[in-house]
Amino acid sequence: MFKLYYAPGTCALASRITLEEAGAAYTTERIDFKSNQHNSPAYFAVNPKGRVPAMVTDRGILTETPAMLAFIAQRFPLAKLAPPGDRFAFAQLQAFNSYLCSTVHVAHARRGRGYRWATDEACFADMKRLVSKTVGAGFALIERDMLRGPWVMGESYIICDPYLFTLAQWLEGDGVDLSTLPRVIDHRTRMSERPPVRKAFAGEQG
Repeated sequence: MFKLYYAPGTCALASRITLEEAGAAYTTERIDFKSNQHNSPAYFAVNPKGRVPAMVTDRGILTETPAMLAFIAQRFPLAKLAPPGDRFAFAQLQAFNSYLCSTVHVAHARRGRGYRWATDEACFADMKRLVSKTVGAGFALIERDMLRGPWVMGESYIICDPYLFTLAQWLEGDGVDLSTLPRVIDHRTRMSERPPVRKAFAGEQG
């Protein structure tokens, strides 16, 4: 039994969808950002980074979405959420998820968390003004060069797909022109129709 710490509207959704896709037994605990629960001593004991998601496993606690997704895929091989036995294909998968984590998500975070990079509030506003451009550029690269087929890596649904879907939920709020991303939006629509995705969404609202 796993335990997933999450907050609605965050990248934790990707791990929740993947747990559903894998058929894993898990529980959840909601972290309330408004009450600063992510910076509480109790949560720091789970994740000293003070971020979500975090996942308790029988081997210990995992953080960072790419690592968590890879672990779920490898723990539940029958779900076929990663290329079986192909190390290069798995590395390509990890490269895609790392790009989402290190570049696209960071660009998005500058919209509401400029304090992570500056102390002058004028800088916060400047970073916020650039979000549509920087997030848009990241998704333009995905649209043009990285999205290989109906699913991220081609014909097979894998752990890249819930991660891309999760970050694509933020496009409107980031001010990105959706008309420039027809393949990404088609992928987002296709993902939203999957029963595990619907179940994960419903769980976040509960």
